Amino acid sequence: MSDPISRRQMLCLTLFAGSALAGEAQPKVNEKDSVAAALGYVSDAKRVDTKASPTYQAGATCSNCSWYQGKAADPAGGPCTFFPGKNVDANGWCRMWNKKQ
Repeated sequence: MSDPISRRQMLCLTLFAGSALAGEAQPKVNEKDSVAAALGYVSDAKRVDTKASPTYQAGATCSNCSWYQGKAADPAGGPCTFFPGKNVDANGWCRMWNKKQ
């Protein structure tokens, strides 16, 4: 019979497992997703329909939005408050865009 796992070993295993999961890449937001469509999200701001989204400002992208939590040049994109568990493209845009201060 093997020895039971100590609390210290269990804590170490839990911390290791949590850090391994945190390093995994998040999937990107699909433009056809219901939330993305409702917010007018596009993965490339050059394709914004300015008639459907009159609040769009030239040069506005996810990377210069206050809700974007990633690095501006990261090809994997970054997390956004409005799409939990998914990444948006740094060059993307949606109607929730708010200039980063």
